[in-house]
Amino acid sequence: MPHFIQKVVVLRKKLCLGTSILPPLTSTPTTKKRASEKEREHLGMAVTGETAAKLKVAADKYRSFLHEEGQNIEWRHGGPPIYDDVNKLFEHGRTQEWPKGSLEEVVQNAVKSWELELSHKTRIQDFRTINPDKFKLVVNGREGLSGEETLKLGSYNALLKSSMPEEFKFYNADEESFESSHDVFRSAFPRGFAWEVIRVYSGPPVITFKFRHWGYFEGPFKGHSPTGELVQFFGLAVMKVNWGGRKRIRGFNNYN
Repeated sequence: MPHFIQKVVVLRKKLCLGTSILPPLTSTPTTKKRASEKEREHLGMAVTGETAAKLKVAADKYRSFLHEEGQNIEWRHGGPPIYDDVNKLFEHGRTQEWPKGSLEEVVQNAVKSWELELSHKTRIQDFRTINPDKFKLVVNGREGLSGEETLKLGSYNALLKSSMPEEFKFYNADEESFESSHDVFRSAFPRGFAWEVIRVYSGPPVITFKFRHWGYFEGPFKGHSPTGELVQFFGLAVMKVNWGGRKRIRGFNNYN
């Protein structure tokens, strides 16, 4: 799997949640409890301790650099994550199944691998998908974020930060930390939030593509009861890459 991201620009997302954005607030408080190892598997978290010692994990077919031999990787949860549930969601809900080795599949897997590193590795020097010295993430025309800045914020906060009026913000990135942002999404979408490439418009070194992100609102979200409905959005992105030699992403321009 090539590791080639240099810059990504992401465009305006269209959010679709069925008939309503959120159900009415409920008065029943939710109890936050520590996830069991089985629950951690379902949430795409790392399994550690005795279970990890006994578990032989096959390489993820959609993500490179998940199980690296001889690498001193610092994983956020003590070990590499398990993506079984979100992979099932992806396979059952995707609208496209790209041929193996196609540009669409390469781009799709590159972004999934980048997200893996951003969500589960704690040191930028452990990233294999990007060039840390050149990488920039630009979302909706805002000032670009470096690799370190993106890692500090986390993918959800970096991508969902918005200048909309407060009353329209169902998710406020300014109020969330890296950890709380992931807790929110794992709670609301227990099977994960799947991602696919819908179309690639131009080839390397500047790759423009359309994507879809989706999941099912099956868990509580900040006091709102789950409805089970599909939540999805679409966006455009421009990814600048080093395509020759050691391939890495230099940047993302994201319009969502």
